Amino acid sequence: MNNLILQIDTSTTICSVALSENGETLAVIDFDEPNAHAAKLTILIAEILKQTNRAMQDLSAVAVSMGPGSYTGLRIGVSTAKGLCYALDIPLIAINTLEALFLGYKEQFGLNEQEAYLPMLDARRMEVYTAVYDHNAALVKATSAEIIDVDYFNELLSSYNRVHLFGSGADKFEDLFSSTDRVDILRSFQVSAAFLSQLAFDKFQKKQFEDVAYFEPFYLKDFVVTTAKKKVGLL
Repeated sequence: MNNLILQIDTSTTICSVALSENGETLAVIDFDEPNAHAAKLTILIAEILKQTNRAMQDLSAVAVSMGPGSYTGLRIGVSTAKGLCYALDIPLIAINTLEALFLGYKEQFGLNEQEAYLPMLDARRMEVYTAVYDHNAALVKATSAEIIDVDYFNELLSSYNRVHLFGSGADKFEDLFSSTDRVDILRSFQVSAAFLSQLAFDKFQKKQFEDVAYFEPFYLKDFVVTTAKKKVGLL
């Protein structure tokens, strides 16, 4: 039996949807435009079904990138995924965004022995959401929010020959680590819903589904509302 899974990633500024069958990506659309999620996500879902000549009723499950990442983006992606699961009476699958980003990198570039790999999503200033994987694709350090400075990787580099940074959070550290070749930064490597394909299929086979009614995104940090400062004139 073929298992058709719709995949959604709205964890960053990229609005991405993909369709996979038995773990193989059939099609993907990565739409890179700020604040496009609310307006474009459902349109992209309709478009990818049209491209592959499939219908909503053909779906076996919906997989969503659960975070960490953009608070607003995650809410939109998860809400859309849950709505589809309710309407179609199909299961919801949640995938850690950093794990998917790491596997996307692994598939494209491979892994080197005694080197560490850090998928990174931009938080703010010098902070990122990240995790650490080794050359065996084993998780060395779980997802966390970290402030990166020039000495941050000293301990890790005592155990590994080199560390690789990639994802939207890595780009901003290019100047900081320009004097060392032991910190490799891959620029412009972005999330994609296509990276969820194998992880989603594995969870589908194991029936590792989420409770559609109660599932919430993995925000990692609380959302902080800031009020813009206004100039008050004299009356």
